Amino acid sequence: MGGNGGSGTNAEKRPNELLGSWFVRSGWSKGELARQVNRRARQLGANHISTDTSRVRRWLDGENPREPIPRILSELFSERFGCVVAVEDLGLRAAHQAPSVSGVDLPWTGPQTVALLSEFSRSDLMLARRGFLGSSLALSAGPALIEPMQRWLVPSPPAPRAESEPSPAVRRPGRLSRPELDLLESTTVMFRQWDAQCGGGLRRKAVVGQLHEVTDLLQEPQSEATTRRLFKVAAELAELAGWMSYDIGLQPTAQKYFVLALHAAKEAGDKPLGSYVLSSMSRQMIHLGRPDDALELIHLAQYGSRDCAGPRTQSMLYAMEARAYANMGQPGKCKRAVRMAEDVFADAEEWDDPDPDWIRFFNEAELHGENSHSYRDLAYVAGRSPTYASLAEPVMRRAVDLFATDTEHQRSYALNLIGMATVHLLQREPEQGAAMAKEAMDVARKVRSERVNTRIRKTVDTAVRDFGGLAEVVELTDQLAVHLPEAAEAV
Repeated sequence: MGGNGGSGTNAEKRPNELLGSWFVRSGWSKGELARQVNRRARQLGANHISTDTSRVRRWLDGENPREPIPRILSELFSERFGCVVAVEDLGLRAAHQAPSVSGVDLPWTGPQTVALLSEFSRSDLMLARRGFLGSSLALSAGPALIEPMQRWLVPSPPAPRAESEPSPAVRRPGRLSRPELDLLESTTVMFRQWDAQCGGGLRRKAVVGQLHEVTDLLQEPQSEATTRRLFKVAAELAELAGWMSYDIGLQPTAQKYFVLALHAAKEAGDKPLGSYVLSSMSRQMIHLGRPDDALELIHLAQYGSRDCAGPRTQSMLYAMEARAYANMGQPGKCKRAVRMAEDVFADAEEWDDPDPDWIRFFNEAELHGENSHSYRDLAYVAGRSPTYASLAEPVMRRAVDLFATDTEHQRSYALNLIGMATVHLLQREPEQGAAMAKEAMDVARKVRSERVNTRIRKTVDTAVRDFGGLAEVVELTDQLAVHLPEAAEAV
């Protein structure tokens, strides 16, 4: 069967419902899929592959094809739907791999984490229609998300005794030198700066490409110390790829990267970094209207890093806890978490250990921005309460003033200008709201962030609904049509 990509094992064969579902939605005939597989195989140099309609039917009936067929099918369906369709999503696996798992319930082992990161980043890179969110990918939520993430708390087995770093003269091929590792880490810092300045739409593909390169390095022989540093780099890049995907509206893709980042952080033995990844997942859940899940994720982050996270990280986690409570309509717990965020942040200046780069974004402006958004969210949950809007107003104003002088965090500046606009609308001050929305639009034009653009559109819609006849609101609507006419193309 080697000539047509069949598997030698057909025991307990059942119809492959996952592959069947993708196949039906693709609109392809069996013959079309067979021809595309053969064409792609030839491009890969696999000239022995000769697939026909009967072979496609056998795959749909449950036969598991040999490599490179699963990889080819992953590429073809990903291109067809404009979203990452991994081998596991097709119900397929290579003969040498453990049974595939779908969604976010992944095995917590180093080699499988590397394999999954490599597969997902490779699939993402070759998408033909980047930035189009295929409706077929599903997001995990509720127990299906929380229960697998709780395994982050389970202690890992003892790590093998670290090898001593060999001298450059005897370094085996594949081993990274310390300067090479330093360069990888500094590149990750640079990518993070680009994201803060330009939004997720401008450099996402570069981050995913770098992540894929790091997974290649993790499959080469390295010392234990180097492997841990590489896992840390992989975790940071995967989190950033997830964050950028979230920023441009690729929500299922973002979630998968976050989950893989958490796995890599665990392999790196970096609990504070793991808590940061969980906080990003929490932000996504709040954005998607699931504050209960957001709170569970934050509590996991707080518990898992309780004895090792610095005050800046702890403050950020309290601020995210406040956001979750606000969206759940629990003002007492929200206010308490806001106070904790402020109190703990005051300790950050006296903290002796240097903060990791991934948390340095959480400065005074960001603290005020998060807390003011918590009050703003409380106002919405409480039926557009002017009381909570008045609590948000001075804190949001402070955040806007601080971000106005911060050239490195333009996306945050735009988001807080929008926040200020919504507060003015809640306080029935449409002229001031329109002015802030216009400023946000000016900043948004420099930032590739669909998240920013979507919030501006929603804010303008609210202004039109409540104050549509006002001249300032009419002008704002005209400017929106000119400057943000449609969704930004994601890269």
